[in-house]
Amino acid sequence: MTPFSTDRRHFLAGVGAVGAGALLSACVTQSSSSSPTSQSSSGPVTLQSNLSSPQAKAALEAVIAAYDKKGGSRAQLNTVASETFRTQLPTYLTSANPPDAYTWYPGSVAEAYAKQGLLLDLSDLWQGPDLSRYSSAMRDLCTSASTGKQDFVPTDYYWWGFFYRKSNFAKWGVQEPTTWNEFLALCQTLKSKSVAPIGLGAGGGTAWVASAWFDYLNIRVNGATYHRELLAGKHSFNDPQVHKVFDYWGQALPFFDPNGTALAFQDATTSLLEGRTGMMLIGTFFADAAPKDALGDLDFFRFPVIDPKVPLAEEAPADGFFASSRSAHAAGVKSLLGYFATAEAQELYIKNSSGTVLPTHPDAKDNGTPLVVKGRKLIASAAQITQFFNRDSSDALQPTADTALVHFLSKPKEVNTILTTWQRDAQQIWSK
Repeated sequence: MTPFSTDRRHFLAGVGAVGAGALLSACVTQSSSSSPTSQSSSGPVTLQSNLSSPQAKAALEAVIAAYDKKGGSRAQLNTVASETFRTQLPTYLTSANPPDAYTWYPGSVAEAYAKQGLLLDLSDLWQGPDLSRYSSAMRDLCTSASTGKQDFVPTDYYWWGFFYRKSNFAKWGVQEPTTWNEFLALCQTLKSKSVAPIGLGAGGGTAWVASAWFDYLNIRVNGATYHRELLAGKHSFNDPQVHKVFDYWGQALPFFDPNGTALAFQDATTSLLEGRTGMMLIGTFFADAAPKDALGDLDFFRFPVIDPKVPLAEEAPADGFFASSRSAHAAGVKSLLGYFATAEAQELYIKNSSGTVLPTHPDAKDNGTPLVVKGRKLIASAAQITQFFNRDSSDALQPTADTALVHFLSKPKEVNTILTTWQRDAQQIWSK
């Protein structure tokens, strides 16, 4: 997996914000299958999943069904709404009777749980026939800095970009921009055609979508190294460099959908597909909620160049699974996660989903569509790879970004106060 350069900071974390979390029982009532009862060592392996969009859920169900047919241990899938899962994850992991395995992210977020001794050691899996062939960069991403052990199985990765419908761009007579000035000119053209140029989707519990704008503007203005250092607490959110990021963002604000902070990203996706907005900075996961017949009409362009002297970094988060160290089914968990690590399982997932993710297994094939080929080239050409705000920092820091960025979107003239407050709130997290 060459896209994941070793110099990039291990990040991750259940991306998102992840607050303290509701009760574990809530996940049971919202599961897609019968709720797990007591964790006896003879029961099925319980897999808690946040893949709740129809196509992603169906794809994971197909993989689980294929695993169960192989005999041996069995898996019980519990699907929870993504935002609910994100807030409940800390509670899952610290409960006396936790689910066995979880969909989530490697790097910094996983590291936060590893430091607490909450994750199952999966090092022996990484000696097996599949994971031992993964790249050293991917192995490093899944290795805890505090324990030196591998605690994560990555299965796919994806990219972010400005997505749009090719038919709409053709209808509007516009083309992909490459520079910031070209991007602003494109926005002006779309606005003149009574189209909201930029969709967002930072409402309805998905405020974290706005972090993509901060991430990309920061890596385009100040570079990926500064960005990672900022999220690690080595710089201040009130630095002049960060103010410059918001100066550029302010140039684009007049072109955002006025409903951008009211709609969840799923609804913003609908606006994009129906042509009410022109484009949207989002990850390929949004396609799991798109009609199959629309996938061939989707295209994207990279976040425009702002400063040609700044190396072009791209966001390419990895996804996969970790497990509870308190699981009563350690052997079954490793059997299941070992299957997820195979080319067979990853190709099966891609076949049954929107097909816009890229597999981590070196032998697994992606779906080969023009969109995926273009995405793979984008990541392969990147000077550096970042993940996402919370993935490059921590789940605990994400809510500070949500608050600051939504405030900026509604009251940009208060940016000085916003950044001062953001730094204060972030410092409280970093000092813990």
